[in-house]
Amino acid sequence: MLARWLKFNAVGALGILVQLAALALFKSGLGIHYLWATALAVEVAVLHNFYWHIRWTWADRPAEFSETLARLLRFNLSNGLLSLTGNLLLMRLLVGTFDLPYLPANLLAIAATSIANFLLSEFLVFRRTL
Repeated sequence: MLARWLKFNAVGALGILVQLAALALFKSGLGIHYLWATALAVEVAVLHNFYWHIRWTWADRPAEFSETLARLLRFNLSNGLLSLTGNLLLMRLLVGTFDLPYLPANLLAIAATSIANFLLSEFLVFRRTL
């Protein structure tokens, strides 16, 4: 499980870069409100992470196409929803209330949901099938 946790975090580290780049593009580049930009950036990172998790982190648990689609749905409904909710709530608090810059605030929001996302992935999304 330690090796999988390390892989999960490696994918997550790349996902953080993807999310921050998308957030900067949506907020600063396109002028989208920081909460909408956050929601869009989270989904971009969720899709990025899912791809690498099926290819690398949980590559030892291959699945047919239909099961991969089911995993994508479970991933979005678990990790995606947790990440989206956690990011939006924490961004509202950190940026909207405490006036922190949006990129450092987003890093804190990502860190806050990391462990729960791993556990959801291990035991729900990429669970072993019989």
